Amino acid sequence: MRAILAVMGLVMSLGIFAQDMARLPDGSSLQYYFTLPDNMESEAPLAVIMGGGPGTGRIASSTFQTLGQEFAARGWAVSTPVSPNSQSFFGTNGLLVSQLIDLLKQRPDVADGPVLLGGISNGGISSLEIANRDPGAYLGVVAVPALANSSSVTNLNDFPVFLRIGSEDQLGWAARYDATVRALENAGAIVNAKLVDGGGHRVPIDWANLEVWLNNLK
Repeated sequence: MRAILAVMGLVMSLGIFAQDMARLPDGSSLQYYFTLPDNMESEAPLAVIMGGGPGTGRIASSTFQTLGQEFAARGWAVSTPVSPNSQSFFGTNGLLVSQLIDLLKQRPDVADGPVLLGGISNGGISSLEIANRDPGAYLGVVAVPALANSSSVTNLNDFPVFLRIGSEDQLGWAARYDATVRALENAGAIVNAKLVDGGGHRVPIDWANLEVWLNNLK
């Protein structure tokens, strides 16, 4: 069902991780990174964390080794997909993520049930779009940062969203903070949002608040 392309050979505090290839039910293939937390006592809940920009291998690797490993350190099984066409996971690419999740949940060390979605920049936007298709399949979205509008989010009734945008975002996303929060709330989402003072596009994450939010999801 999946073939390991390359074991990175890098032993971090969380152990060895690998870049794998998933053979998806629709016949396509998708590269992804995956790791399990150390000292597992039971099946680990799954978090899919997506990178920004085009979501290519370099970006996916960086996202996985930074934000992804922070989630793994807190008990999550973590996967970061690699875009097959340099178009992040918008539109039909998002369907690939859903198929990847179905495969990963077949692993005996990954918990069944809803999955956490998260992402940086385009990865955050992708997370919201994927969740909007089938919100019952997901625990919530961690978007650090993301943008949304009335057409991208329409179906998030009582769905938890953790949103952070930097006040000094170099791409001007701070100016769209209020509109993004409004779009999410109009779609029915329960939004934990903050404009982070002094934060840039790669907004720092307040883990103390995020951990409380995550614990309320489980």
